[in-house]
Amino acid sequence: MVLEAISHAGKPVSAYDILDEIRPYGIRSPVQVYRAIKKLIEDGTVHKVESLNAFVLCVGPHAHRRGSAILAICEQCGRVTEFCDDSVDRRLAEWARSEGFQIGSVSIEVNGRCADCSVGIAFVDARIR
Repeated sequence: MVLEAISHAGKPVSAYDILDEIRPYGIRSPVQVYRAIKKLIEDGTVHKVESLNAFVLCVGPHAHRRGSAILAICEQCGRVTEFCDDSVDRRLAEWARSEGFQIGSVSIEVNGRCADCSVGIAFVDARIR
């Protein structure tokens, strides 16, 4: 039920939004939702969007073989796009070795505007000039 609620949301969704969505099915406690989310994150099915304290569906566990997930968050429409790049992992590992830093986890989020939302901005920019 939690996975379906995240999948159907189509945007980052908070644990309490998920709870509201699945409450009609007898789920009453946020603890139940958080337990399910934790398992989905461990399985690589869901990502936590740290800056929004929300969750999104992963594009596929296979993607993480190419590196850590990087989340691009559109500040206008809220769309989250995931991409992976093993060169980012390599560079982080190099840096950590050089600094003696032990990486516990990696969370990379990029904020801006998606291609669809950027089109409107480019149009306005062109008219102003």
